[in-house]
Parts: sequence; structure tokens; C-alpha cells
Amino acid sequence: MNLDIIIFFTYLLGMLGIGLYFTRSASASADHYLLGNRKIGAPVTAISMQSTSMSGFMFMGGPAQAFQEGWHALWYAIGDAGGSIVNLSVLGKRMRRLSQLLGALSPIEYLEKRFESFGIRVYGAIIAIIFLFAYAFAQFIAAGKALSAMSGFSYEWALILGVGVIVIYTVAGGYLAVAVSGFIQGIIMLIGVTAIGIMVLPKVGGLSGLNEQLAAIDPTYLSIWGKDLIYYGQWGVIIGAVLIYAIGYMGLPHVTVRHMSMQNANTTKNAIIWSAAFNQLFTFTPYILGLSAIVIMPVVSDPEMVIPELVYIFFPEILAAVLLSAIMAAIMSTCDSLLMQAGTTLSRDVYHRFINKKASHKQLLLVSRLCILFGGIIGIIVATYEPPTVFALVVFAFGVLGNTFLVPFVASVYARKANKIGILCAMISGSVINIIWELFALQNASGLHPFLAGLIASLIAMFVGNQFGMPPSDPILEAYDLAKQSKEIPKNLEKGIFEDLAPEARNISKFIQNQDNTNSVERKDIEIEPEIGLRLEG
Repeated sequence: MNLDIIIFFTYLLGMLGIGLYFTRSASASADHYLLGNRKIGAPVTAISMQSTSMSGFMFMGGPAQAFQEGWHALWYAIGDAGGSIVNLSVLGKRMRRLSQLLGALSPIEYLEKRFESFGIRVYGAIIAIIFLFAYAFAQFIAAGKALSAMSGFSYEWALILGVGVIVIYTVAGGYLAVAVSGFIQGIIMLIGVTAIGIMVLPKVGGLSGLNEQLAAIDPTYLSIWGKDLIYYGQWGVIIGAVLIYAIGYMGLPHVTVRHMSMQNANTTKNAIIWSAAFNQLFTFTPYILGLSAIVIMPVVSDPEMVIPELVYIFFPEILAAVLLSAIMAAIMSTCDSLLMQAGTTLSRDVYHRFINKKASHKQLLLVSRLCILFGGIIGIIVATYEPPTVFALVVFAFGVLGNTFLVPFVASVYARKANKIGILCAMISGSVINIIWELFALQNASGLHPFLAGLIASLIAMFVGNQFGMPPSDPILEAYDLAKQSKEIPKNLEKGIFEDLAPEARNISKFIQNQDNTNSVERKDIEIEPEIGLRLEG
């Protein structure tokens, strides 16, 4: 076996070791397995959030788009560069607090409890399961392609090997293994893409030389409208391309769960700094490498493989294997999070909510692990047939998830009296319009990006739907008010699972009232009182 293959398989075994290391702690409770016991610090939160968000798309789909469309592809990078800052700033602190006050262990469960709606959980679970797995299948395809190119194995065997390792360490170690491996993989991604960029960009004369050579090949490569001016005058397409990553992350369950797992609300501030630094160093380089490939190797059989081909052109095989581990790191960091969240949705939001409400801790852990395992197996089978390109599948799944959940998540922490009718209308309208725009290729005819069309529909639907129905109950509104305060929440209120929250509802009311009257409350004044009615079914 070649030394470069040995290096790469050593990396895979290292990731597997992380999952096995956290197996015991993950089995301690559902909170441990699904959210890492809400003890994730700022660096791991930020970097794992970014590595999860960016995925194999940044090494395969994004460069391929730049290779095919020119500088127009950078609109996606511009939105991506600020996406984590927006996500953490808007949702981070408030969602962290409110999710724990409600005792929610999954983003879908959080929405049901925040808006007191059975229908929200049903529809949210259906969309999440379908499109999280679709997103994961895109990563499986990327994993098979990347590992096949690096190892020389057939696509099918490379797919089974690469995805198999991901499934095993996710099943074993739960959320904590996913978060820690995501942090490590994010660092590998940054080092890898930076090294490739440092080697490749000087070969095309830097950015100025690159632009001169692109203009000589086809001046429209430099246009903001794409090669051959395919999107000429379609500002709706450009705005959508920026927004899908600038704000779209706030609608991805496998990303927003990072807010719920943070050590505390104050973790948000440091996480913003970490993620902002990572984004500026990482985001633009893969696209620029795709542009550089137009000059260096204008004809390629598969545009999604331009970065692996560039690496093998400029680096010796051993070093190439090390650098290309960054591609697998990107793919693995998203695959595990997608599988983890899909398994959580199936176990927590379907099995526990609708099938076995009295399921024990051990039963929930077993169901979660089985869902992840079977989801991975099905994904491998589907990916062997190589459905649409990684770019197309990622953007489609990303858009539908974003347009289903973005408005509800933001409304949950900023729209105090948003009700279940408005939120359900927003979820249905956003997802349906995005799907219709994609299936019937309405982008060119309308001049609107599918994500932007879905976002507009979701906002309008929430506003209209909110005119009907009752506002949230008083205990939910009190929890909302408590979560948005800048002052520290007493531990006996912040800690707790939703089923145990009923005795605390009056405390929340007392705490807020005391804050209004004296502007300061000592924790000794907050006492656990008899049970009142802050309780939903399940």
C-alpha cells in the first residue's frame, strides 16, 4: 500500500477514535447524547458550526461553480463570509436560553414548545428528515468521489469506507463526538485550503494575473452576471445567492442546534469572534482555486474534482494525501452533523413524540443510534447511483431547509406574539415555494433565486397567518421575556428539562416582576414553588 494511502487511512482511524472515546459520556443521558450536556465552549461551537455549514461543497461544489460561471460564484462566498456572524448574533444567546427554559433537546421540539403547536412539529419533522438526508446524500457523493480519487479505490468501495467511518463514530459518540471532530476537521480544512492557495495562486500571477488570463479566455468570466452573462440584469438571483448563506444558516436544524448546546448564553460573544476569523481566512479561497483551474487546466472531466487535480499537479503524492484530508474533513464534519440531527429528529421528534411517549433513556439512545445507522446505510445505497451534482443537491436542500425554519427560528426569539398559525403558514409557504421554484426552473423566468422567492413567501405568510389564532400562553411569553434579558438567569430557572419546568413557571413570572420593580434580583429570592400549568403534551 502506498504511503499516501496509509496517511489518509490513519486520519480516518483518528476520527473513528474520537467517536469511540466519547461513547461512555454520550450514553449518560439523552441530554449528553443529543446536545453534549450543553457544555460546548466557544471555539468548538464556532469552528464546528462553520465546518458543518461549509461541507464538501466548499471543496467541490463551490470551486466547480466558479470554474463554470466565473466570478459570479463569489456572490455565494460573500454571503458565506458573514453567515456565522449573523447566525450567532441574531439567534445565539436568546435561543440558548429559551431552548433550555423549555427543555428542548432538538430544534424541531424547540419550535413546538415555543409556539405550542403539534402541527409545527409534524410538518417540521417531515421536512427536516427528507432534506437533512438529501443534504447528507450530497455529502456521501462528495465523500465517494474524493476518497476514490485519493485512494484509487472504485467509487462504490470508497463510498462505503468513507461513509462507514462517519456513521460509526457518530453512532458511538453522539453530539459531543460530532462537535469535537468538527472542530478538528475545521482546523484541517483551514490549513489545507490555505496551503493549496499559497501554492496555486502565484502560478497564475496572483489575482491581477488571474483576471488578465481569464479575460483573455472569455471576458464574461469577470462579469458579476456569470459566464456568457447568463444572469444578466437578474438582481433577484444575485440577492438570493448572497442571502442563502448570509442568513440561510439560521434555518438549518443541524447548525442552529449549536446554539442550544453552548455552555451558556455568554459563550455567544466569543463564538462570534472565532467564527468571523475562520470565515475570512477560509471562505473565498476555494472559489478562487476554481477560477485558477480555468487557466491551469481548462478542460476537466468533472469540474467538482478541480481542487484534487490541482493538488496532485502541485504537490508530491504524500503531501497531497495530507492536504486532501481537508476535503474529507469538510465532508465528514457535515455528514456527521446531518446524520446526528436526522437521527435526533427521528428519535426525539417522531418516536418519542408520537410512538412511545414513555420511552426510557436507554430506549431513546438506542432508537437514535439505530436511526443514524439505518440512515447512513440508505444514504450509501442512494449515493451509489450518483444523483444530481453536489452543488445542485446542496443548494436545493439548503434552500428548502432554510425557507422552512429561518423565519420561525428568528420569530421565536424576536417576535413575542408570533403565533402557531403564522409560523405554520411561514413554514409551509417557504418550503413549497422553494421546491416549486427548483422543480420548474423558475429562476430564469422570474429573475428570482429560489431561496429569495421562498423567503419572501415565508415572511408574507407569517404576517398574514399571524392575524388569526391566539397569541402564545402567558408562561411561554414569560419564558420569552426572561430569555431576552441581558442579566444572568438564576441557575434553578435556567437548568431543567421541559417535563420538570411546570413548578418553575411561577418563578419565571416572579423573576420578571421583580426585575421590573427593583431592576435587580438576588438568587435567594427565587424559590421553587408548587406546580402550575406550563406543560405541553410529550
